[in-house]
Amino acid sequence: MQTRTLRKKTKDFITFPARALILFYEDKAGLSSLSSERYFYVAREVTGYCLDVGCGRHNRFVQDFLEGNGKGIDVFPYEGLTEKHIVKDITHFPFQDETFSTVTFIANLNHVPRAKRDIELKEAYRVLKPNGNIVVTMGNPLAEILVHKLIWLYDRFLHSDLDMDSERGMDSEEEYYLLDSEIRERLTRAGFLRIAKKYFSTQWGLNHLLVGWKPR
Repeated sequence: MQTRTLRKKTKDFITFPARALILFYEDKAGLSSLSSERYFYVAREVTGYCLDVGCGRHNRFVQDFLEGNGKGIDVFPYEGLTEKHIVKDITHFPFQDETFSTVTFIANLNHVPRAKRDIELKEAYRVLKPNGNIVVTMGNPLAEILVHKLIWLYDRFLHSDLDMDSERGMDSEEEYYLLDSEIRERLTRAGFLRIAKKYFSTQWGLNHLLVGWKPR
């Protein structure tokens, strides 16, 4: 099993440039899609019942990678979501204090309007149990810009349906990426400690996550 996993990771590492250009969203030909790969790395950091903020289409992270052990919420009714997933007021999560062991923001903290980021991270802190963790993924700034442009080109000229940002519409206070310094500052202001950065090795270090912890 370990040999098979290592072989797959090696293949994913070698083929990363091609996988990044093709932008398929489901695993194919023995290769991982970039989104599946990102979910894999995040799932390793989840410590228990999880809240996935900005879950996107089909609540895929919770359903497929956590086997339903969590809740996914979003502000937009993407395909595969129901009313129970939709939160209209992102400044107040509809959950009691200390409900979750982990809260995740997977490739979307930059899409929280700038003026509401601290408020939303405070909400993440509130609903976390003591010693719970928060996981935020973010790509290299240049890579994030190139991927967004590439997705736009695919959708425009190949009539694909990859760009969830265009489907929802971007707010003027959203951004294509956030610097790690801003993420760390906001996590610290929200109360999180022991913030650590971990790279996605199979994506050549161009994508990574930050993990912070709520004190006991």
